[in-house]
Amino acid sequence: MDFQRAQEILNSSDTYEVFYKGKLVWIKGLKPEDNTADVEILSEKIRTSVPVEELTEGENLH
Repeated sequence: MDFQRAQEILNSSDTYEVFYKGKLVWIKGLKPEDNTADVEILSEKIRTSVPVEELTEGENLH
């Protein structure tokens, strides 16, 4: 995923599936200075920072 798309998803009123290495995540914030996203891995309740380009988009869930 590119940084601009991650920002659109973060700012959207819709809900989108976003995955990191096959695990569903919630984007909590973005850091443009190092192109990373603060995410919560939902299945594990873990917050971590990951490269935005390693995120993939799933479906729009509204």
